[in-house]
Amino acid sequence: EVDNSRDSESEESEEENPAEMNMIWIFSRRFQLSVPKLASRRRVVQELLSDLLNVSHRLFSDSFFPVLEPVIGVGSACEGWSPRKEEDVVYCMFVPLKPPPGHAFHLEPDTTGNMPQTSMRVRVELVCTCTRKQNVLCFLHHSEEELKRNQAASLLHTLCTGPYLDVEKIALWFQTFVISSWSVVPQSCHYNVQVLPSSRSCKMKLTEASGRSLFVETIFSVQQGDLDIFLSSQPTEARLPPSTTWLESYAVAEAKFFRHVARQAPPRSCHLKCLRLCARLMEGSDFSIYALKTTVMHLLTLIPLSEWQHGYLLLRVDDIMCYLRCCLEEKRLKHFFFGNEDMPEEISLPPAFQGAQPLNLFQHLAQDPAAQTKAMQEFDEL
Repeated sequence: EVDNSRDSESEESEEENPAEMNMIWIFSRRFQLSVPKLASRRRVVQELLSDLLNVSHRLFSDSFFPVLEPVIGVGSACEGWSPRKEEDVVYCMFVPLKPPPGHAFHLEPDTTGNMPQTSMRVRVELVCTCTRKQNVLCFLHHSEEELKRNQAASLLHTLCTGPYLDVEKIALWFQTFVISSWSVVPQSCHYNVQVLPSSRSCKMKLTEASGRSLFVETIFSVQQGDLDIFLSSQPTEARLPPSTTWLESYAVAEAKFFRHVARQAPPRSCHLKCLRLCARLMEGSDFSIYALKTTVMHLLTLIPLSEWQHGYLLLRVDDIMCYLRCCLEEKRLKHFFFGNEDMPEEISLPPAFQGAQPLNLFQHLAQDPAAQTKAMQEFDEL
């Protein structure tokens, strides 16, 4: 009976162990593991935001707000998996910000926020535009009266606090823009939009006539040079940083890594199902989903991709849980992007990263024996 109702993704040859395949099928059903329509819904979200940004370019062409670059899908839903149930999935999109004409961004280490994560501030500087062939008055060399009469205010006077780009002011500006411009976006015919409360991003709930909803979070970012490291407006779970503090993020590099694996992996690879299954197993516990994702990224470089075929799902889940338990025992889980010699070439990181001492994501356990004991007990219960 089980065999007859098994979906096409779970079909295997008769040589497979029937009991094991039935277990895979039960897991797949129990944890809704047939990957939901993440890819098609992600494309809908990207197209929608692309149309919104086109409206913003027309609307703000004569002003000096940040230039909004094409969106980059990040986070679990854009990587092809999600720890959430299908109806609760949030599609996260980075919107990189570039300086408008007459302005430059300078990244400075932020020592004021006292954050555990690397944090920076984005200092906005006015630059001379006298020699450029464009219809822009120079903020440095034209009189204040002339600028007030003929030109919109500089970015320093709109979305900055002092000389620094202010995350909360940008979020409010973009939220206001979405609400006021929604009616001219083609998707407004199909979705009602509700902008949800958020001080550092733009969270939207898009509802179709059928009542089905789509959750989107637009996160503002500033790229570090031409690297896949960005400064992100997204706060950590632990605490809310000051409004001029931006946190270093590897989300774009992570999304690139999963795209690289998808290209190299065999058809019907189970690595995303493993991630989703383990995440659902850990639901309700104190375990970090980021630690789980880091574990899977390490194993994807240690175990040949040919060994991630669907029939190996239970073995790979076991590998993931054993690796994670060893890391808990040793109080050490290496950050994936530091000191990693197996990094795909298309991921652009500073050369110093390869030889760098890896950051320890379980440093807090190394410093707190009681926390480690508790984590081990909770993990063994899982």
